Amino acid sequence: MADPKAMNLRFPDPAQRTAIATAAAQEGVSMQEYILSAAYDRATAVEQRFLEAFKASKDRSGAAFAAEPSSIDISAEQRATEQETLRELEQQERSHAA
Repeated sequence: MADPKAMNLRFPDPAQRTAIATAAAQEGVSMQEYILSAAYDRATAVEQRFLEAFKASKDRSGAAFAAEPSSIDISAEQRATEQETLRELEQQERSHAA
């Protein structure tokens, strides 16, 4: 019975199989290891490109928001007033609940 963990390595193109077998032999690993390693390298390269593009996008967005203050940005005084009002409302709710 075959090892259930082994990959089924069927190649429709004999030249492709030969090329992979040769590359694996040069690396000193099995064909299965070589193929899995190549797949992992490709996946992590794609992930890295995505993360770099995401960071660049995030940097552009941050720069755009920093360049022009939004009309919805509130001042420190207004923020303090809102927080004080929220505290008063919470205190009133607690006294009504009691």
